[in-house]
Amino acid sequence: MSEFDEYIRQGEPGRKEKAAAWQTAIGLQDVDGLKPSAYLIDTARKHIEGDITIDEVKQMLDAYYKSRTAREEVEDERTEEADKVSARIEELLIEKSFSFSPEYLARIHHHLFQGLFKSAGRYRDYDIAKREWVLDGDTALYASASMIQATLNYDFSQEGQVKYAFLDTDKAIEQIAGFISGIWQIHPFGEGNTRTTAVFTMKYLQSFGFEVKNDMFKEHSWYFRNALVRANYNSFPKGISATDEYLVRFFRNLLLGEANVLSNQDLQISSEMASGS
Repeated sequence: MSEFDEYIRQGEPGRKEKAAAWQTAIGLQDVDGLKPSAYLIDTARKHIEGDITIDEVKQMLDAYYKSRTAREEVEDERTEEADKVSARIEELLIEKSFSFSPEYLARIHHHLFQGLFKSAGRYRDYDIAKREWVLDGDTALYASASMIQATLNYDFSQEGQVKYAFLDTDKAIEQIAGFISGIWQIHPFGEGNTRTTAVFTMKYLQSFGFEVKNDMFKEHSWYFRNALVRANYNSFPKGISATDEYLVRFFRNLLLGEANVLSNQDLQISSEMASGS
C-alpha cells in the first residue's frame, strides 16, 4: 500500500510505526482476497497523522458501515470485514503486550473478528477441508475438531521448551517456521486462521526482540499462506511431501533481510504433477 510510504520515508518514529502497521494490516487482507475501502485509507491517514485515536478509527468505521453512504459506495460486501479487521490488526501490532499461550491466539481471533464472525475467538466444532489453488484443487489435512485443544496445548508446550539461545540462526528459523506451520495446520478457527496466525507470529517474534520487517506480510501475505499450505501437504501418489522450505525462505527474508525469491508459481502443484506425468 503505497498510500503510506511518505510517512515511513519521513522517519518520524510515531508516524512511521503506525504507517508500517497499517500497511501490514491492509496487506494481510490479501490472504482472503479482500481490499480496503477508500474511506479506510483516508481514516488511517488521519490516525497516522495523530488527528484521531485508533478507538476513534474503529468508532468511525462502525458509524460508516451503518450509514447509507457505505451501502452506496462499497461494492463488495466483505469490504467491511477488510476495513474493520485492518484497524484491529493495526491496534494489536502497536500494542506492547504478548502472552505465549493458546488462549492468546484465541484472544487475537476474537479481537480481529468480533461482530464479524459469530464464532470469533471460539474453536471450530466441525471438521474442514479446503480446495487450494496451490494444490491444484486438493486440500491440506487439518486437525479434527475434537483434537484442537489438545493439539494446541501440545504444540505450545513443545515450543516453550525450545532454548533458542543455544540454536544457531538457521536452526532457530527452521524451528520457528515449523512451530508456526503446526499452529496453522491445526486451523483452530472456522475462518480467519491465516490472519490470526500472521498477527500471532509477528507478536511472538517481537517478544524475542526481533525487528520484524512487517512489509513482508504486506507484500507477500498470499505467499505466506501458500507456503503454510505446502508445509502441510503430502501425497504419495503424486510424489509430493510436506516441506517447510518455502516458509523458511519467507522467514529468512522477514528476519534476516535476505532477498530470496518468493513466487507463488514456485509453490503451485501443476496439473502435470498431479497426474503423475
